[in-house]
Formats: sequence, C-alpha cells, structure tokens
Amino acid sequence: MAQAAALITGASGGIGAELAKLCAADGYAPVLVARGTEGLYRLSDELAARYGVNPRVVAADLADPTAPNAILDALEGEPPAILINNAGFGWRGAFAEADFDAQFDMIEVNVRALAHLTRLVLPGMRARSSGRILNVASTAAFVPGPFMAVYYASKAFVFSFSLAVAEELKGSGVTMTVLCPGPTRTNFGAVAGIANSRLFQGPAMDAAEVARIGYQAMLAGKTEVIAGARNRWMIWGTRFTPRGILTRLARRLNSPM
Repeated sequence: MAQAAALITGASGGIGAELAKLCAADGYAPVLVARGTEGLYRLSDELAARYGVNPRVVAADLADPTAPNAILDALEGEPPAILINNAGFGWRGAFAEADFDAQFDMIEVNVRALAHLTRLVLPGMRARSSGRILNVASTAAFVPGPFMAVYYASKAFVFSFSLAVAEELKGSGVTMTVLCPGPTRTNFGAVAGIANSRLFQGPAMDAAEVARIGYQAMLAGKTEVIAGARNRWMIWGTRFTPRGILTRLARRLNSPM
C-alpha cells in the first residue's frame, strides 16, 4: 500500500526537520522541501533507514513565485495528506535602510508561498474530505516588531490567515492548525542577525519539543497552539498591554545586547 505523503517546507533543519521525523514515525512518506539539497538528502536517508518510509527530496526556492507549482508537479498528481508550511526567515534592520530585495523575498517566502501552496492542496483535500495543514507562525505574530518589521508582519498574516481558513474548513474533514513558537534553538537567530539580541539571550525551546507540540495539535485538529508555558503567559499578557508599550518592548528585545 502506498504511503500517504506529508509535504514539509523548510525541512533541512530545525523545526522542519523535526516535523519530518514525526511524520515519518507515523508512516507518512515525507516530501522534503528546501533551497539546498545536501541537508535534505541526509535527512531523507535517516528517515528511510529509521522508519522504513520513502521520502522524496524537492529543491525549491520559495522566493521564486513559480516554486509552489513546481513542488506540486513533483508529487505527480498525488495530493499530500499533510501539508506543513514551515519555511520562513527573518532579517534584522531598520526598514528604511534594509536591502529591499531581502525584504521582498521574505514576503514571498513567509506569506505568498505559504498561501499559494495551501491554495494548491486544499481542493484535493476537500474532495477527499480528509487532510491536515500546519502553518508555522510565531509569537511575533501578536506584536509589532521594530527592526524586524516585515518579519513580524508576515507572521501576523500567517496567524490571521490560518484562523480564518480554519473556520472556513469546519465540517469539511480538513483541518488547519497554526503553531506559534517563541525563541527556539535553531539557526534562525544567526540567519536573521539577532543571535546577539536580548530576545535570543533569554530562554529558548528545543526544536524537537516545539515540533512535537505543533504536530500533536495538528493531529488533534486544534486551530492554534502556542509552544511553551512561558510563551503562552507572555501572549496572554499582550491582551492587557497598550500597543505602544508592546512596540517599545519588542524594539528593546530585537536590539543587540
């Protein structure tokens, strides 16, 4: 019997790789997507040996608007049972001084590609009355983020988009879950240039634990989940804090130590 496919973007490391392992452990055949293939092939070999699944590797740059269609073409007409939109990146710097191409690519990857892939797989899932989608947002979705303005705004889109579509899908047999991690031990901080910020000098969660929380929430059909008790309390507190104070606090957290 063919193994149902689980499509995971940003699967070369961190939370994405850990989510791929969880899918493989449950017998899904992971479709591993990232720009570079070296890490993907290592992960593919590990998953095949450990879990007896048949992973596939798809090299795709999600900043390219044609990438989502190319990814679906690689599935050869087989709609995935699970879609995990994990790919995303951040960049620190004042918006007026930032490399606009980098900011534009962030919107393409964090926003456009996520929405595009979701739109491509949903019709097949709805036709089968079965399917699960997990979108990885961030606790950044709940506050404005000076010096990471586009990143924070992109995650606010992911959060709002996910809640809205999840409501549309009720009763269809298809579920959508949004996972909001806080600081996590991955290479995100180094890539974004914020490894030396106050935000990443505090407590950070393990990527495997964050992935487990999100994966279990997805299987349970939950609409949203914030990873970690500390992060849940922090986000609860934002409901009662004036927006200006939250913005100034985020500015301080995003600044170098």
